[in-house]
Amino acid sequence: MSETQGTAYQVLARKYRPATFTDLIGQDAMVRTLKNAFAADRIAQAFVMTGIRGTGKTTTARIIAKGMNCIGPDGTGGPTTEPCGVCEHCVAIAEGRHVDVMEMDAASRTGVNDIREIIDSVAYRAASARYKIYIIDEVHMLSNNAFNALLKTLEEPPAHVKFIFATTEIRKVPVTVLSRCQRFDLRRIEPEVMIAHLKKIAALENASITDDALGLITRAAEGSVRDAMSLLDQAISQGAGETTADQVRAMLGLADRGRVLDLFDLIMAGDAAGALAELSAQYADGADPMAVLRDLAEITHWLSVISITPEAADDPTVSPDERARGLAMADRLPMRVLTRMWQMLLKALEEVAMAPNAMMAAEMAVIRLTHVSTLPSPEELVKKLSETPPSGGHGPAGPAGGGAGGGPNGGGPVGLAAPRPPASMSGRGGPVAALAREPETSLAQYACFDQVIELIRANRDAKLLVDVETGLRLASYSPGRIAFEPTEDAPKDLAARLAQRLQTWTGIRWVVSVVGTGGAATIAEERDAEFMALQAQARQHPLTQAVFAAFPKARIIDIRTPEDLAAQAAQEALPEVEDEWDPFEDS
Repeated sequence: MSETQGTAYQVLARKYRPATFTDLIGQDAMVRTLKNAFAADRIAQAFVMTGIRGTGKTTTARIIAKGMNCIGPDGTGGPTTEPCGVCEHCVAIAEGRHVDVMEMDAASRTGVNDIREIIDSVAYRAASARYKIYIIDEVHMLSNNAFNALLKTLEEPPAHVKFIFATTEIRKVPVTVLSRCQRFDLRRIEPEVMIAHLKKIAALENASITDDALGLITRAAEGSVRDAMSLLDQAISQGAGETTADQVRAMLGLADRGRVLDLFDLIMAGDAAGALAELSAQYADGADPMAVLRDLAEITHWLSVISITPEAADDPTVSPDERARGLAMADRLPMRVLTRMWQMLLKALEEVAMAPNAMMAAEMAVIRLTHVSTLPSPEELVKKLSETPPSGGHGPAGPAGGGAGGGPNGGGPVGLAAPRPPASMSGRGGPVAALAREPETSLAQYACFDQVIELIRANRDAKLLVDVETGLRLASYSPGRIAFEPTEDAPKDLAARLAQRLQTWTGIRWVVSVVGTGGAATIAEERDAEFMALQAQARQHPLTQAVFAAFPKARIIDIRTPEDLAAQAAQEALPEVEDEWDPFEDS
């Protein structure tokens, strides 16, 4: 190898790749377990490493391979968690050229034939090393047939064979494979540990980089050491002398965090013009509109978290000024405003990703956010409407229970815009029974037709109930006999079906006949008439009039009287538990 080739530049992620377990950062639990296993000579036959990208899965696999095959500088050493790094096996494994340590990328070799090559070679002993080791990266990419072919060998491998798997998608690996492996979950690296590691690497490279810049790199890496090292490599190249946060921000396409907080403040104040001007200024300075919205979403999440747990603001990736502003904003903004902001930003991010012009979509999102931010809460709206007289000239709204219209505490109905259809299944017959009844043998149970309706409802025959309520005009009724006039839309078999169901449920034959005239209104017609009357009464209530004055296009969806609310509360209430009888109480 020539001198030029020998001194070729290496990226930081490869140059400072851990060579021993001591070099691994943030994986103390795994390192401790492996050291104990090696010390007790309880090395598993197969390992599986899982975790996000860049946490050291493949690197750990190579360290394990070196540790199992290391013979020490003098050639007499045994398996160790501190490979020497200088013996022939350590050097060959580190350079990826050891004949007995085979690495396979399952992303490109997914088939059963690729696995069959491994199975066929397992029977042969290692050529020079202590163990023959197979490292399969991205093992979840193997096909089902490949996994099945591997199972038997994985369960009973020869003593000289070890398997090490690495994957980012542990859920895609069959349980039958996982059960045969010792599993290690490599964690995301904590920000404090990552910043300390980056500082150490920067010092070794004689590079000067500010703490704020390291914080930005750590935040962007999201716990991945490899990503952080790649970004650090790029940041060092960006800076001439000292690398600053502004240079890293420009490199990552991020807006100034302080300016994003300024934009957040303008949106929360409802200043659409100011917010658009700030967004345009950030765009002119090179900020990506998508990145700005993503930063707004991140700030919304951060404020929501620190409003509940203020100690979460003590994040080393957050500057002191940003921390102080965040705590003040979290104390000032209600949680409902933050959750609404979060939902709208998620929608905005989808729109920006699909829009032909990202900046236009971002501006529209900011306009929506500024207008929604100043909307009153439901409590404030009700209070405002209660204090404002309706435009119809009826005078100020009185107490909720006063006036002909009644109120929440009075006897009259109140219009409520709740998402419930006006026609309740309770109808004439009262609440729905929880279980179907056993057949009744006495017609005295059914003195009126409403009790027949209740019987249908209790047995949960929804189709028959709808047909009876909408298609049956009752002409005469006595226990065991029903005469009705069908509506034009009534099913032809309604009489026969009703008679058959009633006989099944009661055990007594019912006579159901059809007449040409004399039928009363259907249950549905009576119920709709009752609803229309309640709606007319509700419209007279001052609070309802105030709502329609403020929102002319509003409509009454449902009406619930105090009696309805009381009945619903009673139905939903938990049953009282009677005191248990103690057989020894009277002894």
